Amino acid sequence: MELEQLKGIKEYLPEEQEIREYILDVLKKNFKKYGFRPIETSILEAYEIAASKYAGGEEILKETYQLTDQGKRKLCLRYELTFKMAKLIAENPTLRLPLKRYEIGKVFRDGPVKSGRLREFTQCDVDVAGIKSPAQDAEIIALIFDVFKDLQLPVYVVINNRKLLFGLFETCNVKEKDFINVALSLDKLEKTCQKDVEKELREKGIKEQSIDALFDLLAGQKDIKDNFKKLEFLKSKCGNNLFDEGYNELLLIFDCLKLQNIKDVYFTPTLSRGLSYYTGPMWEVYLENSKITSSVGGGGRWDKIIQGFLQSDREYPATGMSFGLDIIYNALLENKTKLTGFERTPKVLIIPLDKLEPCIELATELRKNNISSSIAFEDKLSKALDYANKEKIPFVIVVGKKEIESEVFGLKDMQSGKTNNLTTKEIIKELK
Repeated sequence: MELEQLKGIKEYLPEEQEIREYILDVLKKNFKKYGFRPIETSILEAYEIAASKYAGGEEILKETYQLTDQGKRKLCLRYELTFKMAKLIAENPTLRLPLKRYEIGKVFRDGPVKSGRLREFTQCDVDVAGIKSPAQDAEIIALIFDVFKDLQLPVYVVINNRKLLFGLFETCNVKEKDFINVALSLDKLEKTCQKDVEKELREKGIKEQSIDALFDLLAGQKDIKDNFKKLEFLKSKCGNNLFDEGYNELLLIFDCLKLQNIKDVYFTPTLSRGLSYYTGPMWEVYLENSKITSSVGGGGRWDKIIQGFLQSDREYPATGMSFGLDIIYNALLENKTKLTGFERTPKVLIIPLDKLEPCIELATELRKNNISSSIAFEDKLSKALDYANKEKIPFVIVVGKKEIESEVFGLKDMQSGKTNNLTTKEIIKELK
């Protein structure tokens, strides 16, 4: 039997997983700080539910792992966490809203494998169901900056609004049936030149007059840096209800962010993402001064999904976002000096030279004080020190006859090489 890893599936060794868990700890701490509560949904799902109109849609179903159980029931592996949240609400009709939940879990997609895209990966989602106000969108954007501040990764957010964007199209006499196609082309302006986008729009059958009107509008706001002034400029050129709804929602978001002194959020009227499900504000998160150019998180408002999924007359306004665990991990590896809050396990390696019992007692005292400790039960001194050095264990305590009799132990800092002779209580105080 040949051992090989499945394509698009990754496993993580301790030195990798420790950093990933550190990121997850930062995420959970901040999620809870903002009032989000944890849920856990099942990985297995009935295919009929996952394939419903308001769940994933046709494109994502092409990448859904399907299977059959012993009862011949058609099942699948979950491909995202959002529709699972909708199902949870359906199964619990007495559930109080708003529901502010976070969920961190594995999802599976049988799609093409490329850099940054796996077939099994972890989603880290926060979502709120039951709040219509854009102030809730602003709060989630504020959460972004708290998360990345703790990770010491400077980020910025680009934001747009589906209603505002489609209101621009309406002003420029783009046909409603072409709104999504035009939005997808405009979104490419960040990566390609205007001429290529214009050519693509012509190939999609968009009228020349509409193309010219659209790019005249975009050119007029291009050099305006202030979000409020940029919005005001576009409002002076557009006069329809759709635009006004998006405009007012973005104004409230920027007002809320201003109250919190959050500045690195930029209105970008060509941004589009998730147009099949986002209904209003939509945003993406990018790293400052990094070789990583893809987004490290993104989200938006999705007011129609739960209502449609449940086939209910009741409205379920919702908003939320997902943080990219794998890409954040890569960002921390890019600059390991950012890992100041990360603590390796174990923190201390205790090496017995004589009796084992005092080493067990010492390790027990350290663990009682939440100091991670390991004992080199079988290794000789040179081998144990070499192990500690290669595993980057921060501290070592060598316990011989002298240390046992005096109850004073040498705490060696493996990075500096300095050794301090301390009692057990002093060691605990030093390490905490």
